[in-house]
Order: sequence, then structure tokens, then C-alpha cells
Amino acid sequence: MRDVFLFATLVLIWGSTFAAIPFQLGVVAVEWSVAYRFGIATLALALYAVLSKRSLALPDASLPFVFLQGILLFSLNYFLVYYASAYITTGLIAVLFSLIILSNAGFERLFFKTRIDARFVVAAALGVTGIACVFWPEVRELSFEDTAVLGIALTMGSVLSASLGNMTATRNTRRQLPVVALNAYAMGFATLFSSVVALILERPIAFSLDLGYVLSLAYLSVFGSAVAFGCYLALIRSIGPSRAAYSSVLFPIVALALSTLIEDYEWTTIAALGVMLALLGNWILLSKPKTNKEDGQ
Repeated sequence: MRDVFLFATLVLIWGSTFAAIPFQLGVVAVEWSVAYRFGIATLALALYAVLSKRSLALPDASLPFVFLQGILLFSLNYFLVYYASAYITTGLIAVLFSLIILSNAGFERLFFKTRIDARFVVAAALGVTGIACVFWPEVRELSFEDTAVLGIALTMGSVLSASLGNMTATRNTRRQLPVVALNAYAMGFATLFSSVVALILERPIAFSLDLGYVLSLAYLSVFGSAVAFGCYLALIRSIGPSRAAYSSVLFPIVALALSTLIEDYEWTTIAALGVMLALLGNWILLSKPKTNKEDGQ
């Protein structure tokens, strides 16, 4: 039941961040926006740790992999997605990013010898097919012009970075590092890395006082980062990175549901079919009995 709660919370939060991210693009450079986002998230986690009397101490030996987690999962991943949004639609990005289910499974097998069972393969196929159906108009109109190819390459680079970040997070959580401290350090490292990249690329130091930018930054930092990634790492520890990554299939559906309420999004038959396929895959994935879990034997 705890896993279901964490999964639902994660999907609802990340689904709603689709409405907030566009307010981050434009005036402030991507690299600085990412630095601000995870800097605030780091402070939020540190404050939570103090108020809840949780320790923020981590073994010195763990810090290199915590640093790597921060760079891969909280910096490069977001840089590449934001860059890609300049060349292809968010719908196409969502379709391509859903492939993280497969890359996580492959890397999990490679690094941790975890078995890929038939139920997972079926669930992943249903999920990726479902999300492609939901965003079928964008998929159908894809043109392999130079800009589109660049957008696809950037998105796949983001998938690779996020997936390797998931593997690093898996390693860290399997060493029983506390999730709050782990994320606080990793996000702190990501903040520093993003700031250094912004300075190297000579991005102007700027901050927008526009209400949309400030409110979206606050939501993305506290809920979209500090809370959501806490749920995500807890899920990685509990059900593994491959199954936790299935959230990437469901949160675009939440985004469309919000769009239906706010922007009068018009559903099509193929989009509704896609939702049903994705939900069926989710049921197959999460209803798997917790037996023969991850021994790889």
C-alpha cells in the first residue's frame, strides 16, 4: 500500500509540473533556472531534516557516487530536456522519454544482474505504445528535418543521463543511505554543477520577478524536486528502477487530464485507447507478487 501511495503521489506531482515548466523558459537561461530549482530544493530538504530531526550526515566514501547522481539525474537530464523543447513538441519528448523504462531495465540487468521478466516486458510495451497513442498527432507529424533530429538526439541523451542517474541512485539507496540526506547532497552538487556550467557558457546571471516564473519555480523546487524525488528514490529502493520509471508513462496522462480541465483539451479515440493501454500496463507492473524479487538467479 505504501508503494501505491508513493507511486500515485509521484505521478500526480510530476504530471502537474508540465503546466509549470513553460513558465521557466524564456527570460532566465536554462542552466540558471535548473540551478535555482535544485538550490531551493536543497534548502527545503535541509530545513525538513532539521525540523524532523533527521541526520544529514553521509559517509565520505559515498560522496563521489552522490555527486554523480546529482550531475546525471538533476543537472544533465534537465538541461537536455529543456534544450530539446526548443526543437520538438513536449508530446514527442514525453513519448521518447517513456523509453526510460526500457533503458532502466537494460542497465539494471547490466549493473545489478536483475532478471527482466515477461510481465515487465508486456507492461513496458503497453506503456510505451499507450503514450505514443496519446500523443499520436505529434508522432504522426514528425519530420526528420535537422531541427527535429537534434531535438530527438537531445531527448535520447536526457533518457540516457536520467537512466544512468537512476542506476547511481539505486546503488546509493542499496547502501542504505537515508533518502533525505542523499537527495539534499545530490541536489546541492547539481546546483553547484549547473552554476559552473552557466558561468562557463557565459549565460547572463538573471532572475525573473514575474509572478508566473516565481510561483512555478517554487512549485518545481519544493514539490517537483524535493518531494517527488523523495518518493522516487523510495520507490527505487522498494520496487526497483525499472518499475519506478513507469511513472514516466503516467504523468503525461495526468498533464493531459489537467489540460482537459484548464485548456479544454479535446480527447480522441486513439488518445483514450492509449490511456487504457498505459493503465493496463501499470496494473500488470504493480500487481506483480513480491517473490523472486531481484536475485537475478
